[in-house]
Amino acid sequence: MINIFSKYFKKAAALSAGCFFMYSCENSMQEVRNLGIHKPGKEVAENVQSYMSQDGKIKAKLTAPLMYRTQSDTPITEFPKTLKVDFYGDSAKLESKLFAKYGRYMESEGKVLLKDSVVVFNVKGDTMLTNELWWDRNKAIFYTDKYVLIKKPMNQHFEGKDGLTADQSFKSWTLLNSSGITNVPDSSMPAN
Repeated sequence: MINIFSKYFKKAAALSAGCFFMYSCENSMQEVRNLGIHKPGKEVAENVQSYMSQDGKIKAKLTAPLMYRTQSDTPITEFPKTLKVDFYGDSAKLESKLFAKYGRYMESEGKVLLKDSVVVFNVKGDTMLTNELWWDRNKAIFYTDKYVLIKKPMNQHFEGKDGLTADQSFKSWTLLNSSGITNVPDSSMPAN
């Protein structure tokens, strides 16, 4: 009698365990499909300080409170809460500074898109203001097709209604569809 009970008990236990495992391993078709989808990883960094060098010389220093880096076929680094970049010349002297509320670096292209209250200063005291600016790291230039205002010392200002191109040091720039106001000393005007 004990052998019969033991025999049925073992079969019932095995059947119950098999049903339990079969039921617990069931996946919906959507869950199975999602396993095959590769989601890019996202790295997060706070209080970022990064240096760019070339031939052993520092060229730029970037600081930002927050950075997101997405690993995908085309890696993208975003700075959603402002960024500041100091640009240095060959003698490691500060040449220009850049501020923006948002930045996106497309690594494969070597380009940075800067948006929202973009300001660039140079050592001569020139200030450039725009809402969108591209920085091409490979060519060491800034460019945009958006409105640009450049303020110079002595109350001079110039507008680029269709944008500008400028070198990275912001020492040399060309405005597109430009206008401006400049002060001319009285002594330089010819007398009639």
